[in-house]
Amino acid sequence: MEPKILIHTLARTVLTLCLLGAAPNSWAVETFTATTGADKPAKGKKPKQAKAPKVPTDKGSAENKPERDKRLMRECRGRPNAGACEGYAS
Repeated sequence: MEPKILIHTLARTVLTLCLLGAAPNSWAVETFTATTGADKPAKGKKPKQAKAPKVPTDKGSAENKPERDKRLMRECRGRPNAGACEGYAS
């Protein structure tokens, strides 16, 4: 490519990116709504707040300790005694 075409393309790209970055600032003006003092709740009254739903906790792999020990003894047979097989390899 010629240097003039490359410089022109680069300048056009930079200008386009700058204009796209400035666009949200003008959009915010259109959606702005002002509130008056009449909209505020009276003193002593607090607005109702919804309770956040409980997040379910992860129960893990759903295997108990004896099942895990049995599985690790089976899976770690003949492997190096390191990592998850620590104490189970033979």
